[in-house]
Amino acid sequence: MNVISLKKIKEYYTQNAGAKLPLTSWYKTTKHAEWKDLNALKKDFPSADLVKDGRVVFNIKGNHYRLVARVSFQYKSIMVKWIGTHAEYDKIDAGTI
Repeated sequence: MNVISLKKIKEYYTQNAGAKLPLTSWYKTTKHAEWKDLNALKKDFPSADLVKDGRVVFNIKGNHYRLVARVSFQYKSIMVKWIGTHAEYDKIDAGTI
């Protein structure tokens, strides 16, 4: 998958050191993935949830962090829209962010 917004990932883990290893792991897994649909994605990330408008919520580091991304299986791309803690996630609308 082509991961768009690597800069956003790096900015987040620069400010949140505990997120560096799990976000780097997520990025490497995602970059090398060849997902054709949500079922294939869920083989790598079983707790991922489709919310709406192609957005998928990933639980990172045992649900300490959440990452919202817009996934296009057709174009083999994933755009990171938002990263934050679980508590911060509860305050946003993942379907529109």
